[in-house]
Amino acid sequence: MDKKLTCSRRSFIKGTAATTIALGTAGSLFSINQSSFKTALAQEIQENKIFQNACPRNCYDTCSILSTVKDGILTKVDGNPDNTYTRGRLCVKGYSYTRSVYSPDRIKYPMKQKGRGSGNWERISWDEAYSEIAETILRIKKEYGSTLPICLNKYSGNFSIMQYGIEGMLASIGDHSIATGTPCWPAGIDAQTFDFGTIYNNDPEDIVNSKYLILWGVNPAWCAVHSMYFIQEAKRRGCKVVAIDPILTQTASKADVFLQIKPSTDGALALGMAKYIFDNQLYDAQWLARNARGYEEFFGYIKNNITLEWAADKTGLPKETIETLAREYATTKPANIWIGYGMQRHTNGGQNVRAIDALAAITGNIGKSGGGAQYAHLETWGFNYHAMVQEKPQDNRAHGNRAINMNNFGAEVLAADNPPIKMLWIACRNPVSQDPETSVIKKAFAAMDLVVTAELFMNPTVEMSDIVLPVTTTFENPGVNVSYWHYWMTLNQQAVKPLYEAKNDITIAMELSKKLNEMQPGSCTFPTAGDLYEWAGKEFNANIYSQFGINDWKELEKGPVKAKRGLIAWQDGRFRTPSGKYELWSEEAQKFGHHPLPVYVEEVKPSGKYPIRCLTPHWKLNIHSQFQNLDWMDNIDNTPRLEIHPKLAAQYGIAHNDNVKVYNEIGYFILPARITETVPVETVAAYTAWYKNRNYNVNYTVKAIPADMGKKATGMPGIAFHDNFVNIEKI
Repeated sequence: MDKKLTCSRRSFIKGTAATTIALGTAGSLFSINQSSFKTALAQEIQENKIFQNACPRNCYDTCSILSTVKDGILTKVDGNPDNTYTRGRLCVKGYSYTRSVYSPDRIKYPMKQKGRGSGNWERISWDEAYSEIAETILRIKKEYGSTLPICLNKYSGNFSIMQYGIEGMLASIGDHSIATGTPCWPAGIDAQTFDFGTIYNNDPEDIVNSKYLILWGVNPAWCAVHSMYFIQEAKRRGCKVVAIDPILTQTASKADVFLQIKPSTDGALALGMAKYIFDNQLYDAQWLARNARGYEEFFGYIKNNITLEWAADKTGLPKETIETLAREYATTKPANIWIGYGMQRHTNGGQNVRAIDALAAITGNIGKSGGGAQYAHLETWGFNYHAMVQEKPQDNRAHGNRAINMNNFGAEVLAADNPPIKMLWIACRNPVSQDPETSVIKKAFAAMDLVVTAELFMNPTVEMSDIVLPVTTTFENPGVNVSYWHYWMTLNQQAVKPLYEAKNDITIAMELSKKLNEMQPGSCTFPTAGDLYEWAGKEFNANIYSQFGINDWKELEKGPVKAKRGLIAWQDGRFRTPSGKYELWSEEAQKFGHHPLPVYVEEVKPSGKYPIRCLTPHWKLNIHSQFQNLDWMDNIDNTPRLEIHPKLAAQYGIAHNDNVKVYNEIGYFILPARITETVPVETVAAYTAWYKNRNYNVNYTVKAIPADMGKKATGMPGIAFHDNFVNIEKI
């Protein structure tokens, strides 16, 4: 199969090396247009067919893709130049799609494991898989009187609107247990919901209009690479870029100013800046009087409780640096702040985001092109969710679904009672790799009657399953994708036929529904047949059409479209808070147990036994546990490492490449050391990823400690991934 591909492993490595250099520290970080990748044009290869596709991963960029297919084989992928955000280019991960589709590691057939975790798999037919799953569902339903013992754990492995059919499938068998919440961004969502009424960011292409830009705990050079062009363009137009982060990231290395802040003290810096702005009367009194509620109380708080000396002590930044940052930010218009997700993964993360939001409010930067406090948006997600919304069967006996905290999934599954959880359905997730307290997750899986996972690859979650169902890639089924960052919508066309015996999730749901109803008529309401493109069309409504300026979803076959309105957040001044104003004083926050003002909440400090903070950010060659498992990525980088400051390394007698055990009271992992001054002295960093054939998982040491916020908007609090304290030793 590989010989037929025009994008071979050699050309991929050559190309990704060029891209890596372009994205690296060699001085051309933003010059992705200079990479060796060129857009595939239909006229270049007459016999080729070009399809519209979209990257469905949990990523800011949600790239529009042009896929080249020859003789039924996906031969090339490239960015769609019609999308002015992605601008005709993909990231390194995106360019690997031709390999992931044809990877020899793909799960090709339904399989059953004899002995969970044994690795003793045998091929079974789809009918055998459906029969065993259906028999278990019906047995559990009969034994416990409802389907509540069946738990769905599905999240962000594929964000196509069609993927919500998985929720629809579980709904169609009756009320059930469901993993609720999100590990990614919930504290920040709640913070902005209390302040603004919801999350809503400016079009990221508007960054070019900023005159002062703070990249606060965000690393787009790795995690939102297409935004780097707009940051660079803003710099060319005279914008000053400041990066604030505990780690000297690839993004920070290209900023005008890098401020290495102590982890989890971002709120102290924001409040210190607010103090300076207040003392020097640099706030926008007119904007506050017109648009804000509670600013007098906020100024009273910082007047009586905040000093620059305190902020300097908390953050580790000199007082003079905070003063300069505050003065420049408040006096340069428009000034913009991009708030990353990593900085809200703390026990005070939500309050820290509220304090940063407050800076944008008191300086009157909200609602303006080039300004704002950018976090995320869901403005273009107003679909019908036709695939998700299904009727309950008539014999449904429960009274609603049971929520299981996704961020403490293992413990809550084990603790669930009356009835207990007996079956797991896993889709678009890899909880054994990605969830905290891996050992507890494995115990929960071990306690089940049946674990079913729908997956592409044999990841650690599949290894703990009884039945694995092979699923299609994004190129093998239709869908529709929008972003939580930019404002483009892309139709995902089926470019190639499903490989091997893989099926998409909706087809799996239809066929399982048929089997359930054969065994017990009326036991499942999910449709048993249907055209997937017709299903895609049913996701649209008049508001979506109006928002994107189209009359029919089939117009997307010509290419992606961008929203026609609402590209500057809060430009109309109509905030969605209870008061209709920006709320520095939020009674809604108070209802959820928080101080109504964005006050400082003390950061978690290390204990004597575990004195080192362990940060576990995202890796540049993966998204969660996707991509890094591919052999092509492995050829670029195949060794995760522990980043450790030279002073800390010397203290523990650790040299470069020494194996280091990172441990605390719940577990450990072992990595070779990379000695680097990019991390703070008292902090180590290990990047979250799933490497094929490597027993590497940072979450063996991460406890399920909740973040301060998240429950209002997502149903469960977030998780304080970065309040993880460990010790280390050379082995």
